Amino acid sequence: MKLSKIFNRKDKEIFKCECCGAEYDDMPLCFGSEFPDYYYSIPPAERKSRIELEKSLCVVDEKYFFHRGRLTIPIIDYSKDLYFDIWTSISPENFEKRMDDWNNPERIKNEPYFGWLQNQIPTYENTLNIKSRAIEQNIGSIVEIEIGEENHQLTFDQENGITSKRAKEIVQFILKDKHKTQ
Repeated sequence: MKLSKIFNRKDKEIFKCECCGAEYDDMPLCFGSEFPDYYYSIPPAERKSRIELEKSLCVVDEKYFFHRGRLTIPIIDYSKDLYFDIWTSISPENFEKRMDDWNNPERIKNEPYFGWLQNQIPTYENTLNIKSRAIEQNIGSIVEIEIGEENHQLTFDQENGITSKRAKEIVQFILKDKHKTQ
C-alpha cells in the first residue's frame, strides 16, 4: 500500500496567503493575543514591576484582573472552526475562585464568569470592552468565551456561524496585517 495515496490526496485544498504567497496544508484557524490590551497601556519600563503574568492569568497593579480564554466561531460549511485565544477581565473574587479551582476537576460545574473582552478581534468593529462570559473547561484547557453584547456582529457570528468564504476573508486579513508588522 502506498501511503502517498492517503496523505497526498489531490482533492485536498491548499490555502495560499494572498499577501506573500505562502502555502499552508490547511487554512490557519487559530489566532490569539499574548496579552490583554490593557497590558500595552503600561509603559514598557514599568511592566516587570506592575504586571504579574502566569500562563492564562494576568494581574496589573494588584487590582486589574484578566484571564485568557478561547472564543470559537463556527464555520458552517467547513470541517473546522475559527478560534481566537483572547483575554477578558474578571472580578477579583472570581479570579481568586479560578486560582483556587485551577486543578480541581469539579471546576467545570462553576457558573460562568462575567467579564469584558480585552482584545480587538480582527475584522470586527470595536470589540474592546464588550460583554463576555467565561465558561470553565476541563483541567488543562482554557475557559471558553461567549460574547454577550447585543446587536454586535461578533455575537451574531459566534451564535450562528460564518461561511468558509467569510472565514477565508478574516484569515487573509489577519495574515496580511501580521506580515505588515514583521
